[in-house]
Amino acid sequence: MTHTGIPVRAEPGSAAKSTRSVFAVTAAGVFMASLDLSIVNIAFPSIESSFPSEQTSTLTWVITAYAIVFGALLVLAGRIADSVGRKRVFLAGLTVFSVGSAICGIAPDVALLVAGRVIEGAGAAALLPASLGLLLGAYPPERRSQIVALWSGVGALAVAAGPTLGGSLVSLDSWRLVFYANLPIAAVALIAGRRTLQESTTATEKLKTDFLGAALVTAALTLVVLGISQGSTWGWSSASILLSFAGAGLLGVLFVLRCRRVEGPVLDLALFGDRAFSAANTATLLYAMGFFAMLLGNILFLTSVWHYSIVTAGLAVTPTPLVVAAISGPAGRLASRVGFRAVIAAGAAFFAGGLTLLATLVGSQPTYLTRWLPISLTLGIGIGLTFPVMGAAAVSGLPIERFAVGSAVNQTARQVGGAFGIAILAVILRSNPRAGASLAEFRHLWLYCASMAAASGIAGQLIGPRKVAIRPTEAPYPTGEMPTIAASDPTAGR
Repeated sequence: MTHTGIPVRAEPGSAAKSTRSVFAVTAAGVFMASLDLSIVNIAFPSIESSFPSEQTSTLTWVITAYAIVFGALLVLAGRIADSVGRKRVFLAGLTVFSVGSAICGIAPDVALLVAGRVIEGAGAAALLPASLGLLLGAYPPERRSQIVALWSGVGALAVAAGPTLGGSLVSLDSWRLVFYANLPIAAVALIAGRRTLQESTTATEKLKTDFLGAALVTAALTLVVLGISQGSTWGWSSASILLSFAGAGLLGVLFVLRCRRVEGPVLDLALFGDRAFSAANTATLLYAMGFFAMLLGNILFLTSVWHYSIVTAGLAVTPTPLVVAAISGPAGRLASRVGFRAVIAAGAAFFAGGLTLLATLVGSQPTYLTRWLPISLTLGIGIGLTFPVMGAAAVSGLPIERFAVGSAVNQTARQVGGAFGIAILAVILRSNPRAGASLAEFRHLWLYCASMAAASGIAGQLIGPRKVAIRPTEAPYPTGEMPTIAASDPTAGR
């Protein structure tokens, strides 16, 4: 994702029928990828019930595998789209994502389900940056800020709708419908995309793509998550765990060395020479480690301790992403006036405070209206103040031509942090939630998440006093996270 400017080369006779059609097609892809994140969280308890012999630490790979692959391939996929054509990569991403969803839907065992999620992650990594490039190329400069805001809003809407829609689908049949729901959306987008999208690139010559570097970082991250998630099962001092961490360290070193030497590396290490970029990405990584663990942890708590149905649990967590969507825009404007550090500090304080309240006030008996709902609104304020502002801060000191790749690295930090957070969740919730994880374990989880939020707030103070707000046309950021609830974030848009 090295450029997001106007296309400089287009295929003859392939002009898009209308800018509205381009928006509809690209937004459909973003909606699908964003929806899949929050929907899978709400479906997780049902997935557990389908595989009663599997450990929770094993089942969490359904979430972490997607995050690892998405994060590792995002920058590489953006480079490929710039080089070989955004339309081609976008349609390929839709196809790959659809194949992954179909595999997940029919998966008879956890191994195939995780494999399907890996394929989905690769598809999402391809379609998100390509969709943004196609969108920006279809609109004149004066309309790009508005249209990117709408594009981000689609992702936020998908994330907000995910818990309720996912709960409804699971209650109708099973968690498999959550994955099958992607197929009609993808089919419509593929048919319309072939007819309406205009091929474009920004490269005058073929860009170098570092496939080996992508493989190294993917393997390194996988080994780290494996070591964390299986440590309590295999034994922290066992040979398997020690080899996992040692292998991750070795592959990590090889990855860094390759990034220093190869042309067009997966990760441009020169970006980290900017203080704001380094601090903001560190803050994002730490925040995501708590945020993603909270997302899944809250669903597991509501279904296993309060014994909510999947539908009720989905409705119960929906207020948080709605607040994030409402807060994200004003948070960016506030940061432009008072600076990134103050807004990030406030957001981290709201988030850490809300999690601490969960750990101290919420008990084994349902108290939704008096405790859970007010705390959920507090968490939403904290998330809305932080994720979008961290993304803007990460690219605030970079030259314009590096905004897109800088934003992609920030998204990668978020996904990697999420994978680590889910792995740590599996360690903290040592007992199987199906059998009833204890209230004490969930309290430990919430306090862990609060500590990550606090650490993120501290890291954010190293960003510097800069008050520049990044315009969407300069530094868009893929939605798709609550996720990631996250949609470019949990609902976030920049």
